[in-house]
Amino acid sequence: MSDITILGIFVADISFLGDKIPVSGETILGDDYNIGPGGKGCNQAIAISRLGGKVNFISKLGRDEYGELALSKLRKDNIDTSDIVISENHKTGVAGIHIDRNTGKNAITVIRGAPSSLKVKEINIDKIKKSKVFLTQLEVPLDVTLHCLKVAKDNGLTNILNPAPACELKKEFFELVDYFTPNETEAEFYSGVKINNEIDAKKSANKLLKMGIKNVIITLGEKGVFFSNGNEEIYIKAIQAKAIDTTGAGDAFNGSFTLALVKGKKIRECLEFANKVAGLSTTRLGAGDSMPILKEL
Repeated sequence: MSDITILGIFVADISFLGDKIPVSGETILGDDYNIGPGGKGCNQAIAISRLGGKVNFISKLGRDEYGELALSKLRKDNIDTSDIVISENHKTGVAGIHIDRNTGKNAITVIRGAPSSLKVKEINIDKIKKSKVFLTQLEVPLDVTLHCLKVAKDNGLTNILNPAPACELKKEFFELVDYFTPNETEAEFYSGVKINNEIDAKKSANKLLKMGIKNVIITLGEKGVFFSNGNEEIYIKAIQAKAIDTTGAGDAFNGSFTLALVKGKKIRECLEFANKVAGLSTTRLGAGDSMPILKEL
């Protein structure tokens, strides 16, 4: 039985590497491309499994070439795929990613495909009930996400919400969340505070805590990570790494943080571990494919 259950999406990431990210109407010649696993939930599941954790992934795929790619990749990484729904009527999702090879920064268009049609009645809640931690994002329909958060909370699990992509949420979402893990852009969306430094991150976190969230973790990219629970505050600088592709770094962080939490590590240890994993993930091309394995750390 898996210690961690993740609700999320798989998309086939088609990444294009070049000297810059093209602007509207512009054509450039790129250097390289990659087709691999993506989608926040998928990436987080891969991160956990490669670091030695047991994880169950709940999602929905189309019966097509990219769906077969998803199952092959997930099973190769020893992820429990028994709760993935296969649709005869929807395509597996895809994402087009333009990457600036000089900075590692990216621009992404995601087509969710099959997961956008996921229904509450399609969810097997038994695996959630038997897990220790439930991790999710905002890429599947919100009613499904809320339902699973409630099931998890009613059964004593720790709930982690990576609120991406940011969108309007009912108050009960925040009350069900034990760890809220936005990046700086998402934190600004929910708190109204533009984050440029550690002081801004603290202001944003304080506003988020007042919404009923118990622990706030704001990932700050090259500036590091900030944590607050109202009593304790921790700021950790990002590790120094030559970034090739930042796609999936947040997922590497969320997955590895969740695993460290399951293992009973103290909060600072969890943050330091996740910060290191996320930094290492930026040194290679791809999202799911960039997730580190334990012996690399």
